[in-house]
Amino acid sequence: MIEKLTAVPGADAREDPDEDPALLRRVLGLRLRRLREAAGISGDAAGRVIRASHSKISRLEAGRVSFRAMDIDDLLTAYGVHDAGARAEYLRLAHRANAVGRWQAGADLTTARPDTYLALEDSAALIRCYAPSLMPELVRTPSYAHTIFAIAHRESAGEIGQRVELLVRRQQLLIRAGSPKLWFVIEEAALRRQIGGSAMWHSQLDHLAELAARPDITVQVLPDHVGGPAISDTAFTLLRFAATELSDIAYLQHLAGAQFLDKTGDLDRFNAIWDRLSVCAAPPEYTADLLDTLRTSVSTARTIR
Repeated sequence: MIEKLTAVPGADAREDPDEDPALLRRVLGLRLRRLREAAGISGDAAGRVIRASHSKISRLEAGRVSFRAMDIDDLLTAYGVHDAGARAEYLRLAHRANAVGRWQAGADLTTARPDTYLALEDSAALIRCYAPSLMPELVRTPSYAHTIFAIAHRESAGEIGQRVELLVRRQQLLIRAGSPKLWFVIEEAALRRQIGGSAMWHSQLDHLAELAARPDITVQVLPDHVGGPAISDTAFTLLRFAATELSDIAYLQHLAGAQFLDKTGDLDRFNAIWDRLSVCAAPPEYTADLLDTLRTSVSTARTIR
């Protein structure tokens, strides 16, 4: 897919059914931002070109909205792109970026609206997750996830079931061909918290141990005495892509919704936090021993020292 995005102007850009529209929106937005900056045009001025605001330009350049052909035409003219082949290439890319992706189809709760994060997660080459209080979503068993969703959301059993089904679909990226590298740093307290009772908790730890044994998945445990929440009391995910054109993304969920961060300063801070967490956490080779201890002796589970 990435090779197609670097085609020379005027080259044939056939659509690939496996390519991800959300990822293409990111690529196109990044290219448009570079053109704007090279032309010395401000975001406000670019907004006026397409009869919109600076915020609309920001959303376009972040790849969070679809692209109108008329807007692309006007922006390319303003940015000094007059070659017919180059303009056609941008328009073809916009057409592909506006397609409906695998996470955007359907009328039920699980896919009722475009969710850029799900598509970007599905396209990432490296996913790093910090979990201070609960198991990360990608490692949750269906029963553990169901219990968490039922506690967190005032919804019907059917709606909770749909949330679990969506999570199971997301987790397919762990087992598919060409799966991304995954790296989890989990608080020790999250491992000891017996959500749903002892049997469900044991099953969840068994599942985590199986994942941690895989070469493409790294699981580290942050001991209670280190004080991980003092480093970061917010769960977050860092996504990295194989395409060099795409910057990393930091993703946070909170009570008011979700937040994407891709500015260099924000990413530098999150990468620094991640470095501290991963250094303070026990080495990955200790994870299996801790999980074994927790599973075999609930009352005397020891902490990592």
